[in-house]
Amino acid sequence: MEFNIVEVFNRSVTIELVSDAIFRQEKEFDVTIDGEKRFSSDRNVVSVTGLLPDRKYRIGVTYDGETVEKEFTTEHESVLLNVRQFGAKGDGKTMDTAAIQAAIMCCPKDGTVYLPEGEYYTTPLFLKSDMTLYLDEGAVILGDTDRTHYPIMPGMVRSTDEKSEFNFGTWEGNPLTNFASLVCAFDASNLNIIGPGTIDGNAQNSDWWKDAKKKRIAWRPNALFLARCENVRVQSITVQNSGCWTVHPYYSENLSFLNLYIHNPSDSPNTDGLDPESCKNVKILGTVISVGDDCIAIKSGKYYMSLVHHKVSEDMVIRNCRFERGHGSVTVGSEIAGGVKNVRVSQCIFDGTDRGLRIKTRRGRGERSVLDDICFEKIDMTGVHMPFTVNMFYFCDPDGHSDYVQNQEPAPVDEMTPAIGTISGKDINVDGASACVLCAVGLPESPVGRLDFENIKVKFLPENERIAERPVMMDNFGEMNGRSIYAKNVKELVLRNVEIEGAADGEPELIGVENVSKDGVVYKA
Repeated sequence: MEFNIVEVFNRSVTIELVSDAIFRQEKEFDVTIDGEKRFSSDRNVVSVTGLLPDRKYRIGVTYDGETVEKEFTTEHESVLLNVRQFGAKGDGKTMDTAAIQAAIMCCPKDGTVYLPEGEYYTTPLFLKSDMTLYLDEGAVILGDTDRTHYPIMPGMVRSTDEKSEFNFGTWEGNPLTNFASLVCAFDASNLNIIGPGTIDGNAQNSDWWKDAKKKRIAWRPNALFLARCENVRVQSITVQNSGCWTVHPYYSENLSFLNLYIHNPSDSPNTDGLDPESCKNVKILGTVISVGDDCIAIKSGKYYMSLVHHKVSEDMVIRNCRFERGHGSVTVGSEIAGGVKNVRVSQCIFDGTDRGLRIKTRRGRGERSVLDDICFEKIDMTGVHMPFTVNMFYFCDPDGHSDYVQNQEPAPVDEMTPAIGTISGKDINVDGASACVLCAVGLPESPVGRLDFENIKVKFLPENERIAERPVMMDNFGEMNGRSIYAKNVKELVLRNVEIEGAADGEPELIGVENVSKDGVVYKA
């Protein structure tokens, strides 16, 4: 079994099998270090932790009796700083913030701040450049439950010469004051966060999830926040019980998220799993997400940030991941005024989410809000009620139900009009659809550019098991049940080798679709 070495750290390594299998292999394989078995796994992306720095290793994969090995050398480490040497107790009761922050601030270039097994009760921790935060097995950073103990991050601060401004706080795409996240970094580079320990926001024991849409002192925090960072890698940690969006990279570049487990209760509000916002070159591999909102939501801010601090979210790879529960498996929007392009989602499992691919935007996002070249391929969906949804009338924000946003008559095309280019799906199997297969609603003045679906096989739930649901969150749009394809205001719809079994209808419903290509669309009873 061939494999690639994805990333090498000072004390760990991540590999990815070269395989067409989705997320996992049919049977387990052994992973060895220097010929000695470390563990068995069936997952396409695995990480080996507990290595030593500055050392050459041989990593091997043994599958069906055949072993393939490759050599690598772990990265340099200048020093290992145990937080207990700085006074941290790790007893889940003592406030350990000062001790851990002291270790971070004292850490020299290429050093590691090490948390051994224990529960470290803290308020927010601030990381810096050229360091590794290492959470060992059983190590938990546990969030303080009192919001008044959290620093407040101002949305914008003017420079002394008043020629520029600096953004520290953010809330749903706007530069607004929020509480500092439990673990955060600002303007850091060459930063690693490695496991197998846990970052636990402890929100279930706090009041973060109560009156979730009400600002109380400041807006709610993330569990992990990375602002204006570069070359950041996060590997093999669990992130859970976040106050709001769980992992939130923001205006950052060259990011890797490898073998993470992100978990929040299914009823926790706005607890998206991983939300890269105005980021470039993002790699998400081997990650499992189960949350109360969208599993992954790609964003690029609202209108002010796009106008004054424009940055496209682009060049993202999401591969060999599993998304369980949540409103959408991989979502684009709705705060996408800066635009999104070149997104590749492949070899992933979508299991039990409300929607699979979810695109959501609206009037007012602006002319820079162009979504293009977004591709999903080799996906297995099970129990996903609405596999593909595209909505350009999303009723978010205080004016979301206004006539400006919701009027379905053509509006003038101006600097506030968003656009969608090409969205494609290929080699996708869906078992257990319920409300619909594809529901796409473009703006009459700015239709969806191209929807291209090839080699799609869908099986609906039996009629008595289906649920009527509204696939797109817009006004004056009813529920669907067993519907196959509904497209409105689309320039080009391409369907090639699409098989739909058990739908309540027998033909796509197309309204205002300029060009349609249906080659091999088959309905089965």
